[in-house]
Amino acid sequence: SFLRPNSQGEYAGLATIRAYLDQKGEGHRTVCLIPKSAHGTNPASAHMAGMKIQPVEVDKYGNIDAVHLKAMVDKHKENLAAIMITYPSTNGVFEENISDVCDLIHQHGGQVYLDGANMNAQVGICRPGDFGSDVSHLNLHKTFCIPHGGGGPGMGPIGVKKHLAPFLPNHPIISLKRNENACPVGTVSAAPWGSSSILPISWAYIKMMGGKGLKQATETAILNANYMAKRLEKHYRILFRGARGYVGHEFILDTRPFKKSANIEAVDVAKRLQDYGFHAPTMSWPVAGTLMVEPTESEDKAELDRFCDAMISIRQEIADIEEGRIDPRVNPLKMSPHSLTCVTSSHWDRPYSREVAAFPLPFVKPENKFWPTIARIDDIYGDQHLVCTCPPMEVYESPFSEQKRASS
Repeated sequence: SFLRPNSQGEYAGLATIRAYLDQKGEGHRTVCLIPKSAHGTNPASAHMAGMKIQPVEVDKYGNIDAVHLKAMVDKHKENLAAIMITYPSTNGVFEENISDVCDLIHQHGGQVYLDGANMNAQVGICRPGDFGSDVSHLNLHKTFCIPHGGGGPGMGPIGVKKHLAPFLPNHPIISLKRNENACPVGTVSAAPWGSSSILPISWAYIKMMGGKGLKQATETAILNANYMAKRLEKHYRILFRGARGYVGHEFILDTRPFKKSANIEAVDVAKRLQDYGFHAPTMSWPVAGTLMVEPTESEDKAELDRFCDAMISIRQEIADIEEGRIDPRVNPLKMSPHSLTCVTSSHWDRPYSREVAAFPLPFVKPENKFWPTIARIDDIYGDQHLVCTCPPMEVYESPFSEQKRASS
C-alpha cells in the first residue's frame, strides 16, 4: 500500500502502470479502456498520465458490454496499457463478469485499475486483488470517514500487487527502498506522506469498528439501498439491477419520463426535496435526467422511510400535474424550494396552500424543519453570465502605498 497520494490516487496508480510497462520495454502501450459509466475523473487521470482514452459501451443492465469490450481489446491489443473499472459499477450493480473482464485484459498484456470509489460495498466482503485488480485506490472520504467538501483535504492511498510495488512514486527527501532496476515515476505529493494528519481519523474508525463491524457496515449499506429500491420501485423506475434483481449500495431513479408527462425534470424533484428537509441525491449522473441514491450504512430505518415517503409524496404531486389537478406551470415542484420568507409573506397567490408548500408531510414540522435559505434561482442564467468576484488590485495595497498616493 502507498499512502502518499492526496487527490492524485488515480494518477499515481496509472503512472505506476506506465513506469512498469516502460521498464518492460512496452512503453508503446498507452491505450486505457474506460467504460462510459465511469467517474469523470477516470479519463482525466488517464490523460494526465499520458494515456489515450478509448471508451467501452455499457449494456442495458448497467454492466460493461462484454462484446464491445472484446472488440476494443482485439483492436488495441498491441498498445493496451490498462482498463479502469469501478466495482460495483457507477450504475449501482455488481458486475457479474468482473473476473472475466480482468482476465481478458491480462491476457492481452494490460493492467487492471480498479477505482475504489465504491469500496463501501466491498469492505469485509471481497478483495479487489482476488478478482483481478492490479491497482486500487481508496477514497478515504467515501469509505473511511475523513471529512470532505468545502475544500477539505482529499486522501487517495493506493494498493498495488507485488509486481508493481517497485514502481510506486518516490520522494526526493524521504526515499522508499526500491529494487535497483525499478524506475519510479517521481513525486506526486510535496509532503512525503501526503495529508498524513488526517489518517488517524481513518485509523480510529477501522480500529473501533474492527473486522466484524466493517463487514456489518458494508452489508448494512447494501441492505439499505435494496430496501429503499424495493419501497420506491412501484413509484419510480429503478434504472439498473443486477442479474439477480438486486442493486449494489446505490441505485438510480429514472425521472426522465416525467419531462414528457408533466414537464417535470430531475432538478424539480431535487429542489422539492428541500421542502421535505432533504438534500437531494446525486443528480443527472451517471445518467442525465436521473437521481442516484446512496443511503450508506449511517442512517436508521426511520430516516430511510422518511426519505422514501418524501419521494412517494413527490410522485403523487407529479401525478396531480399529469392528471390535470394542478397547474403544470405553477405547482409545488416548479416553484420549489419554498423559503421561510416566501411562506410567511403577506402576499400569497399560488394555487396551493402554504402548508403544502412548506409542510407537505406530517414529519415536516415547524419546530424541526430545516428551511431552504433561498427560493429557486435561474441556474441556466447563472451558468451563462459569470460574475467575477475577484477583488480589485487596490485591496492588496499596503497602508504605506495609500499614504504615498494621498500625498502626491
